[in-house]
Amino acid sequence: MADEPTDPPRPRRRRGRTVALIAGAAVLGLVAGTCAGYLVQADRKPTKLPSLSQPKLTQAEGAAPEPLSATRDRRVRTDGDLRKLLLKKPRGAKDVDWPTGEDGWMDLAAYAESFERPGGAFADLVEAEFRRAAVVAWEDDDAAVEIRLVQYRQEESAAAAQQTSSSHYWADFEDNDSYPVPGTEGGMAYVYEDPDAEPGYVPTYSAKAFAWRGDIALEVFVSGPEPVSGKMITSLAQRQMERL
Repeated sequence: MADEPTDPPRPRRRRGRTVALIAGAAVLGLVAGTCAGYLVQADRKPTKLPSLSQPKLTQAEGAAPEPLSATRDRRVRTDGDLRKLLLKKPRGAKDVDWPTGEDGWMDLAAYAESFERPGGAFADLVEAEFRRAAVVAWEDDDAAVEIRLVQYRQEESAAAAQQTSSSHYWADFEDNDSYPVPGTEGGMAYVYEDPDAEPGYVPTYSAKAFAWRGDIALEVFVSGPEPVSGKMITSLAQRQMERL
């Protein structure tokens, strides 16, 4: 039996041309629609923008308040001569026999030298924006006293409060009795019952106090042949803080 004739194979349809035609038509339609939108918008009148609403400001009547006097404006006092804010040397007291700066001032290098590690202290004080330090010291038959007012620029941080907090931190590791300084925010005094006794030297008792106000940190050091009372060191620190 002879095979039945079959239809010849149809040529495969090329789809690329059709797709290109459809894509081209879509692009033309998009362009035409955009142009039509611009033409419609161009024929319209511009829309007026709403007016900006702003409340009417009225000027206060009467004279402006007077600036604070030096007795009420703390910055007027602390930006002046810090040495004038230090407690006065008592009558009959004499100068101490250790260096306390020059003419009542301690510059950055001199203040850093008062620390156990001056090099590290110098770098820390630069970072803390040390500005200046005023100092007074005296000695009588009972004890030797040194008071420092250390001022910081405080452009980046509240350095006076931070430095005082650091002093409290290290004092807490030592064997002492602590007392709050009245009239201060977190001011503390530390009294050491055991004397510092070295061979060949008279035993020395000591106490210290730290407080701060604004951009100034207070440091008070007392030492003598007899134990220092908590009342004595806290009273000294309190009277100095009252002058700030």
